[in-house]
Amino acid sequence: MTNVVRYLTHPQVNIDPSVPVHCWGLSEVGRARTETVTATGLLSGTTQVISSGERKAIETAEIIAAKLGVDVEVREAMHENDRSATGFLVPDEFEATANQFFAQPHISIRGWERALDAQLRIAREVEHVLARNTPGDVLFVGHGGVGTLLYCHYSGLGIDRAHDQPAGGGSFFAFASHERRVLHGWRRLESL
Repeated sequence: MTNVVRYLTHPQVNIDPSVPVHCWGLSEVGRARTETVTATGLLSGTTQVISSGERKAIETAEIIAAKLGVDVEVREAMHENDRSATGFLVPDEFEATANQFFAQPHISIRGWERALDAQLRIAREVEHVLARNTPGDVLFVGHGGVGTLLYCHYSGLGIDRAHDQPAGGGSFFAFASHERRVLHGWRRLESL
């Protein structure tokens, strides 16, 4: 039987320019949105919840895993694209830089990790987990940038921000574990 693999991005966070981005936690809105997950029963076959090591992803994963009665496995290399060279950027500047990141995947934009390298890293992490062939569905919890890169990878699409999740985060896509065939594009977490 084919397992379903879902990649979920964390929803809204508390933005604090004085705190490193990887330490940001979920906002009240993000936490409330995450609390709705599992209401549909779509995740009832999930036996593994795998999270990035960033606080916002772990918080998202822990809420869902508790409802499913499974543990969270943290994989540090699932982190968002490395943007430490610039640190916090105001929204307009961030969006412009992110556009360049996706448009020029072979180039480091302002010292950021190259999109191509981030894509290889996140795909390698997912493949490592899937190689275990553990029965049941898998839920990966991570970030929008590398999530988009992963979606492009499994969809056979070139890296392009046109394939990004809807604004606001808290979206997921799914693919079949054995065929590595995308089952659907980005959907809001409220449909989980």
